[in-house]
Amino acid sequence: MKASKRFRTPAQPNLKDADAGAAPLCAADDPKRDKAEAKRLHRRIAALQEMLYAERDRKVLVVLQGVDCAGKDGTVHQLFRKINPMGLRPVRFDAPTSIETARDYLWRVHRQVPRKGEIAVFNRSHYEDVLHPLVYGQLDGEALAQRYAHIRDFERMLAETGTVILKIFLHISNEEQRKRLQARIDDPDKHWKFDPEDLKHRERWDDYRHAYERAIAETDAPHAPWYIVPADSKPHRDLAVATLLVEALEAMDLKWPAGDAKLAKLKVR
Repeated sequence: MKASKRFRTPAQPNLKDADAGAAPLCAADDPKRDKAEAKRLHRRIAALQEMLYAERDRKVLVVLQGVDCAGKDGTVHQLFRKINPMGLRPVRFDAPTSIETARDYLWRVHRQVPRKGEIAVFNRSHYEDVLHPLVYGQLDGEALAQRYAHIRDFERMLAETGTVILKIFLHISNEEQRKRLQARIDDPDKHWKFDPEDLKHRERWDDYRHAYERAIAETDAPHAPWYIVPADSKPHRDLAVATLLVEALEAMDLKWPAGDAKLAKLKVR
């Protein structure tokens, strides 16, 4: 079964902790096989990305979402370790600046979408603007519904102008998040990664789970599909995301640009 079918969100997503530990792509008794497969996928991504960059016509947008400690940074690091950086642009969305809040909430997102021939990876994204407001009651129902509609229209416009979109939710369990947060606290070398706000958000675990379920259900579409990747296992997370990207790139049927006939007889002296 293709990963794009295996991990595609159902019409009514239900983010259960028990599902976060699944690892259908991993060989439980052969971690070396998993590492070898990951390397193969990374090489394939690099080869396809070079063709995308040479073609300079279409674009790819990968949206990574997940609760704190879900592994967004780690996924970016693993996924693109073999890629030519000329055709890759990771984008991290932190709290908006005063310049950004003076404009509509999609302004800072739209200016970061991929250029022709480029893969852009959003580490968090415009979805933060419907998740936090729902959890903390910052928008009423009408305003929230309006934002879902904005996002659907925004992504449809991107797709209709040549952008292939993959939206991936890295699904970890409550217990796995606890372990990862504690590991950051226990290791002084990882204190820079710890934000006390993470504990505040953790107290609203169920609220965030419901917010993600609603956002995914409201904005899943054939041209902008959501995939829910079990991510308690980091090797499985990396295999799943890499496989999804390879499948998407291969489905684009990328081709090298046509050769220049003027160069046929050119000899370098």
